[in-house]
Amino acid sequence: MIEARILERVAALFLLLALAVAGPMAVPLAAQGPGSDRMPAELVAESAPQPGETWMVALHFTPVSQEWHGYWSNPGDAGLGMQLDWEMPEGWTAGEPLYPLPHRLVVGGLMNHVYEGEYAVLVPIAVPSGAAVANVAPLKLTARYLACTDTICVPQQAQLTLDPARAEADPRFGNWRAKIVPQLDSPARFAFTPQRLRIAIPLPAATSLGDLHLFLGTGELGRGDRPLYNGRQAFLRKDNWLIAEVPIERVAMPPGAEPDAAPRPAAITGILDLGQGRGVRFAAAPGEIPLEGARPVGGGGAEPALWQLLLAALAGGLLLNVMPCVFPILSLKALALAKAGGEERAARRDALAYTAGVVVACAALGATILLLRAAGQQIGWAFQLQEPAVVVGLFLLALAITANFLGLFEVPGLAISGGAPSRGGSFSTGLLAAFVATPCTGPFMALALGAALVIEPLHGLLVFVALGLGLALPFLLVGFVPAIRRRLPKPGAWMERFRRWMALPMGLTALALGWLVWRIGGWDYLALILVLAGLAVAGLALAGLLQRRGRTGAPVVFVGLLAVLGLGLTLLPRPEAQAATVESLLDPIDYSEAALAEARAAGRPVFVWFTADWCVTCKVNESVAIEREATRAAFDKAGVVAMRGDWTQPDEEISRMLTQQGAAGVPLYLWYAPGGEAEQLPQVLTPDLLVEKARAAVPPR
Repeated sequence: MIEARILERVAALFLLLALAVAGPMAVPLAAQGPGSDRMPAELVAESAPQPGETWMVALHFTPVSQEWHGYWSNPGDAGLGMQLDWEMPEGWTAGEPLYPLPHRLVVGGLMNHVYEGEYAVLVPIAVPSGAAVANVAPLKLTARYLACTDTICVPQQAQLTLDPARAEADPRFGNWRAKIVPQLDSPARFAFTPQRLRIAIPLPAATSLGDLHLFLGTGELGRGDRPLYNGRQAFLRKDNWLIAEVPIERVAMPPGAEPDAAPRPAAITGILDLGQGRGVRFAAAPGEIPLEGARPVGGGGAEPALWQLLLAALAGGLLLNVMPCVFPILSLKALALAKAGGEERAARRDALAYTAGVVVACAALGATILLLRAAGQQIGWAFQLQEPAVVVGLFLLALAITANFLGLFEVPGLAISGGAPSRGGSFSTGLLAAFVATPCTGPFMALALGAALVIEPLHGLLVFVALGLGLALPFLLVGFVPAIRRRLPKPGAWMERFRRWMALPMGLTALALGWLVWRIGGWDYLALILVLAGLAVAGLALAGLLQRRGRTGAPVVFVGLLAVLGLGLTLLPRPEAQAATVESLLDPIDYSEAALAEARAAGRPVFVWFTADWCVTCKVNESVAIEREATRAAFDKAGVVAMRGDWTQPDEEISRMLTQQGAAGVPLYLWYAPGGEAEQLPQVLTPDLLVEKARAAVPPR
């Protein structure tokens, strides 16, 4: 909880004070008492001062060894910022110190903003226009700052003097000035949400982005809020704006205090780290954040190259052929493979037609996702399965395929039927295979599709096309490699028996979709859908009877049945959202951004899994690795907080988390070590993976 995190920080500050007292005795050095023995400082001028101009001086810090570090003006969760007390001639004034780009250092779950090695802080001095610079008293400075290692902190105090009359140009100054973070000319904007501070920073769209991080110079945010320095930051791009989202937390207030009475700051300053040693300083005022059409960007490193994404999508589509979620449609592919074993020209034609169907389906789905995301919708891969009408349509489709496999009716030319294949039938089979495969993501596919949602739209569409090519690749190989076709069984009567057996997995798929309909709308909704299903089976049986008797009315029955079912789906009432009632051995907390922040603040390991009832891979992982007595026992021993995000129906907070993690859809598994950042676990969990993670989290005795 928040109080626990506050106590943690108070304890850390007491530790700093204790180390400060014990430090001089623990590490004997020549100088005792207040001094700068761990990190000596010198005061250096850039050149001789000129009346009426700004004179730049530098505080140059040199640690006695590489283990010591200093702090930025806002030190983060622990540490102390530098304090400067000047004694100057009358009329001379010192401006705000200018810092180089700080680094992040996490110790014990606390984020520190530090400088490792030697560094210089520049201070602009305003010289009066009538100043007698050759005859003026020296500048005196008392600098108080903190020097720390990973185990000890020692307050430092340096008494420094600089005589303007004797100031000379220092050749090191050019290097120091080059390291100072430049100030943006245009103002930034900021706004608050209950859990986040959003800052829109004006940044040209062509600016290359690396490992992004925002260092807040303003530590007090008003209304009892403060930055969660070690929380996960998110970044979005909109034209020439970069939008940073920084998590915030409510500070524990004394009894009777009113946190909302503390005003929000009128301005917020900070440094945006662009990666690769680059950064910009900004000053932000309250204003509107341009979120509409903003696209997430990664904060964990440079984006993969396009060829890498295409290769990952191709591999992901290929592996999708053997993923558990695709097993129900393997029957369609098996029959198509057998039919491709005939004449070479026909085999190539069928392979190309099937591939075209798969690629068109994947490209159409990808284009829809990209267009809706550009319009501001928080959606991802398999988003259509969050719509009850789509799930009902899939249920009826699986029921119809099962009936077809059992011989109740035929669809001439379609690869799943008993008739001869045709270009149109193979194309339709490809469309069907790709659509039914959407509830799943697998290895490589998650990386590719997650990036496809945030890169250039045209490049993103190419990733979806590559996914379709990977899914259809086995059929292309069969169609164009005679050696593979020669190894296939020859067509014959066995194919009809095989088709009958394939009704079993497709029937189980229909049963699973019926269960999903019940989960979405309850018993009353399922009863209504079963009426539609009965009507569909009766219509298909009538069409099959006409086909077997050689009558010509079967196409009319098909068209009429499609019209009736389409009208029925259109008129179906939208079911009320059902509360998640699936019990779990782990007794998980329902996911929300606030619940995750509270769980992480408790200082315990946290395991979050994002799932959906329509995701077959999710359910397989849950039975194999999550819903196990061994996992529950290991979690109890390690004190792991379990949290579940159910994406069966649309949820904006879950969609936002998936986007931040670069995931196109579910499943997504995150492990948070105490005080650490999210670690993404594989999308296919092994039985002992979570047990091993929990055991590793148990502190040694």
